[in-house]
Amino acid sequence: MKLFYILIFVVITWGCSPKQDKDNENPDKRQYTEERNPVDIIILERTIFKKEMVSNGKLKAVRKSVLKFRLAEELEYLPVNNGDRVIKGQVIARLQQFDQKQKLSQAQIHLDKAHLELQDELIGRGYFPNDSLEVPENILNAARMRTGVASAENEMETARFNYESAILQAPFSGKIANLQYKIYEKISPGDDFCTLIDDSEFEVEFSVLETELQEISLNKEVKIIPFAIDTLVKGRVSEINPVVEESGLIKVKAVVRNPGMLMEGMNVKVLVENEAPGQLVVPKSAIVLRQNQEVLFKYTGGIAFWTYVQTVLENSDSYAVRAQPEKGGTLEPGDTVIVSGNLNLAHESDVVIK
Repeated sequence: MKLFYILIFVVITWGCSPKQDKDNENPDKRQYTEERNPVDIIILERTIFKKEMVSNGKLKAVRKSVLKFRLAEELEYLPVNNGDRVIKGQVIARLQQFDQKQKLSQAQIHLDKAHLELQDELIGRGYFPNDSLEVPENILNAARMRTGVASAENEMETARFNYESAILQAPFSGKIANLQYKIYEKISPGDDFCTLIDDSEFEVEFSVLETELQEISLNKEVKIIPFAIDTLVKGRVSEINPVVEESGLIKVKAVVRNPGMLMEGMNVKVLVENEAPGQLVVPKSAIVLRQNQEVLFKYTGGIAFWTYVQTVLENSDSYAVRAQPEKGGTLEPGDTVIVSGNLNLAHESDVVIK
C-alpha cells in the first residue's frame, strides 16, 4: 500500500514539473508582457512654431470671357470642343457668311458710286479731286454730304463689321469651356456661345477675421490646397478689401500660378503661415484627454507620468503647449514626451520605447 502512494506521487511530480519549466523558459510570453505599452518619444525643445490661419475659397481665372455672336445665322464651322486650348487670334467658330458677304459687296458698290459723284462735283467746281489738299475743307465736306459719300462710308463700315462678326476669334490664349452648340445649329445674337478661360493664373478670394488682419499683408505668401487634389501650390496676397463686414470678416484675394492641375471654380483651402518663436512644440498625437483635460505623458525610467497642459497654438499637425502649474503640470525643454501609444495609458503606466 505504501508503494502504491509512492508511485502516485512520482506520476504527479513528473506531469507538473515540465509544464512549470516550459512557462518559465518561454521568452515570447515574457517579451509580450514587457512590451504591452510600446511608445514613441521626442525630446522637448523650444523652437519656432508655424502658426496657420486657415480659410476656404474658390478659384477664379484672372482672365475669363464669355464669347457671343452678334448675328443670327447658322453655325458653319466649329473646330473646337470643351477643354481645347486655343491661342490668341485663333478661329473658334464661324457662321454662314453668304448674306453678310452680299451686303458687303453692295456697300462697296454704293461707296464707289458715291466717290464718282464726288469727283464730278469737285471737277465741276474747278478742283482736282485727286489733290484733296487744294479743296477747302468746308467745300469738301459739303460735297461729300450732297453726293452721299459720308453715308456710303458708314454703310461700308457696318457691312464690314457684320461680315467679320460672323467669325469668332480668341481674344487671348486659353481653354474653351461651356460650349453647348453643335455645327449647323442656328445661333441667336447675344446668346452665350462659349467661355474662354485663361487658366495660367487663378485668383482665390477668402475671408479672415478682423482680429487676424495683422497676420495679412500684400504680397504675403499663402498656400493653396485643392479639396479634390492632394497637392499644394503657393500664391501671394494681391488685394485686401479695406472694409470689415457685419460678420466681422474681411475679404482677401490671392493670385496663384497654375502648375497644370488647377481648374476654374475649384474649392480650395487657403493657409497663411506666421512664425511664433520660442514655443514648446509637440505633434498632435502627443495630446490626449483625461478627465476632460488636455494632458501629455512624460517618459521617465520606463514609467509614463501624465502632466496637465494647455494648447496655445495649433496648425495642421502640431500644437504649441504650456504646462498648467495650477493643476500640478510641469513642462520644460529637455523633457522626454510620449507621442504615440498613449491612448490607453494611465498615470505611472509601465512603458517601453519602440
